[in-house]
Amino acid sequence: MSVFLPLLDNEADDELVAALSRIGPVAIPGLPNTPDDAHTEYTNRYILLDHDTSVDLEQLIAWLDHGAQKVIVPLSWASELIGLLPASRILLLLDVASASAVSEKVRNGVSGVLLKSPSLELDLISSISRFFTGKAIHVLSISAGLPSPSTIRGLKGVGATLVIPSSQLTIGPSDATHLNVADAFLAPVTSDRPDGLFPTVVSSHLQSGRSLGLVYSSTESVKESIITGRGVYQSRKHGLWRKGETSGATQDVVRIRLDCDEDCLEFSVVQHGAGFCHLERTSCFGEIGGLAALEETLRSRRAEAPEGSYTRRLFEDEGLLRSKIMEEADELCRAETKKDVAFEAADLIYFALTKCVAAGVGIADIESSLEAKARKVTRRPGNAKPQFSAAAASTSTSTSNADKPLPAPPAATATPPQDPDAPIRMRSYDLSTVTPSERVQLLLRPVLAFDEMIAKVKPIVDSVRTGGDAALLSLTAKFDKAQLESTVLFPPYPPESMVLEDSVRQAIDVAYANVYKFHAAQAEDAALVVETMPGVVCSRFARPIARVGLYVPGGTAILPSTALMLGIPAQVAGCKEIVLATPPRPDGSISPEVMYVAHLVGASAVLKAGGGQAVAAMAYGTETVPKVDKIFGPGNQWVTAAKMLVQNDTAALVSIDMPAGPSEVLVIADHTCNPAFVAADLLSQAEHGIDSQVVLVSVSLPPSTLDAIEHEVDAQARALPRLDIMRQSVAKSIIVRTESVEEAMKFSNEYAPEHLILHLEGAGERVRMVENAGSVFVGPYSPESCGDYASGTNHTLPTNGYARQFSGVNTLSFQKHITSQELTAQGLKNLGPVVATLADCEGLGAHANAVRIRLAAGI
Repeated sequence: MSVFLPLLDNEADDELVAALSRIGPVAIPGLPNTPDDAHTEYTNRYILLDHDTSVDLEQLIAWLDHGAQKVIVPLSWASELIGLLPASRILLLLDVASASAVSEKVRNGVSGVLLKSPSLELDLISSISRFFTGKAIHVLSISAGLPSPSTIRGLKGVGATLVIPSSQLTIGPSDATHLNVADAFLAPVTSDRPDGLFPTVVSSHLQSGRSLGLVYSSTESVKESIITGRGVYQSRKHGLWRKGETSGATQDVVRIRLDCDEDCLEFSVVQHGAGFCHLERTSCFGEIGGLAALEETLRSRRAEAPEGSYTRRLFEDEGLLRSKIMEEADELCRAETKKDVAFEAADLIYFALTKCVAAGVGIADIESSLEAKARKVTRRPGNAKPQFSAAAASTSTSTSNADKPLPAPPAATATPPQDPDAPIRMRSYDLSTVTPSERVQLLLRPVLAFDEMIAKVKPIVDSVRTGGDAALLSLTAKFDKAQLESTVLFPPYPPESMVLEDSVRQAIDVAYANVYKFHAAQAEDAALVVETMPGVVCSRFARPIARVGLYVPGGTAILPSTALMLGIPAQVAGCKEIVLATPPRPDGSISPEVMYVAHLVGASAVLKAGGGQAVAAMAYGTETVPKVDKIFGPGNQWVTAAKMLVQNDTAALVSIDMPAGPSEVLVIADHTCNPAFVAADLLSQAEHGIDSQVVLVSVSLPPSTLDAIEHEVDAQARALPRLDIMRQSVAKSIIVRTESVEEAMKFSNEYAPEHLILHLEGAGERVRMVENAGSVFVGPYSPESCGDYASGTNHTLPTNGYARQFSGVNTLSFQKHITSQELTAQGLKNLGPVVATLADCEGLGAHANAVRIRLAAGI
């Protein structure tokens, strides 16, 4: 995050703009010219658009494709752009009073906000910053005067960045109307040195950020560097040190950054002359290596290689160089072992860089091109040209278990070829060879576009909201193929609706006891009471949510276990009304297993409906369906979309547990794993539905073990009843190969799985490395099935990566917490003056008066 965000106006001169560009991005208000293909003039720019601006999506994409870091758009535009533009490229333009109107969809679909606020109230901004946890917060005060360095520090302290109009900035000394850009930049910088200097790392802009040396900076030296663009530092012995002033080894400053602790600087520079070091070397840390050294060597040989040498021939014979590049590319494509791939890649890079040097292109130019490509929003299809596709076809061998190219995440509704003899296999990737963008693709789930699902489910929700029971009966007939006369059952439930085999009833009873015991232990019965100062007692106490709706999926599986997992914590928490919704069978009945659980947990109503229509009925209520205050439960993407939709409708006044969607599991396995156990764990989630995903992360497993796991997946799936579903879900699932447990756990934490299973040596010790997961299953004898049914933990868990933000359902999910405070007369005497002072500071006289009128009464 930058220290502050300059907002350019038409009066900003070139010198000021150049200085600002050295310390971070700048915002441009209004509409810049539509870019053409020849320029990237918007690099390091944010484009600020307001409500009155007329612009289309193509213009936005053109600016982003040509280097603009972000577009800042008003809330009214956001829902239209989310899903069409990457979240990382969108900032939300928001009046501070409108923060509460931001939906979960919008909050998750942007990288941050630019708040327009009449004042800089740190408490208010801090609360908004917490609402947008993990997002960038920029604040533009529309009425405050010239900001001070202390204002910048204060905002940084609450996780926000001040937006400063360029009319308030100067490259001259700070005065009553202008703030020097370096004073603003250095506002949060601290030094723990007695002399107040800042350690400064100098790195090469042209050599992939390689360190050139360590120096020190002062406020004065930083100011001069920002303004002049030359490397200026502070010598501890001789004062200001203008690099190269006597030696000629000058520097052009490209960028100045702070480290994460704001006590150290980094100067990215273009070094001229003999080098940075006084020993006339490129770096104080010795000679450079790697690609940067190769580039220098090639440049040197281009100028000095003797006639007839091989390098000279490469530079002078374009045909030879072209042939060598094609030859080495072909050999790289054929390489199979890690050693051979590295060897052939090195050869290809050598000849490719020779071509670049011959054309005057350096590694920095290549990196700039890569960064520009990464910033593009529009993407080419990525297909090979016909001549190469034909060549690939003519030399291809039979299908093997080689890594497949990374496609876009498969659609949840895609149906792979149903060849019954084809092996049931997952797609396989090596984490050490995938690019950052490919790694992102590996983390995606095979789900439909959220906007698309919202558009589909909204008419269903609206129909139930306005049509009540009549609409609900019609939709149940349409989607569940059940002709009903009534949608709701009320207790006492008829015994004939709960007829079960003794073994099933006993299993449910055992599961009920275990789950109840674990969730009862979570309940908060006693109030938290704290005396914050003499005579001032604050407390927090729990109360049950009065009316809850529990969605129990039906579809391809009967799930009495979900009824247990949702009903028991509601029962333990003391919820007064428990509405259990589940799709009816074609004859209009509910499965006896679910009805028995409804009886056990004391459900006050059973709604015979599924999908978005059930969610809508519970959210708004109908003539017979009780309205609830919070909706719980997993479901397919229709259910998830409906839950997200109603929670953002103020007319519904309903919240949800989490955006839980299709089931998923991630298994981490090392040399201690049993391939049959691993395969069984993968299939236990793959059978839920074709939109489920399973992931195997292997830790240094040899090909023979991976083959054994895949063989078990294929063999076990063919012996199980839901083969057709598993054939499709496994085809969309992946194997990720890693070299260490640390690498595997890092990937898992990025994926944030619903279920995480550890087939690892010393698995119990590895739990401490888990940061994001719904529930963890530790060791070879802890199958996910136990958590699904009867161990005691809850199986309603966050999916689609939401384990980064959400917990699984638990007893506290069904409770809300209320705070109270009680002050004695002496307590008010102690605290009252503090409250009155703070109220006066905020200009809220009535708040202060409520205290002073009591103090004046002589308490």
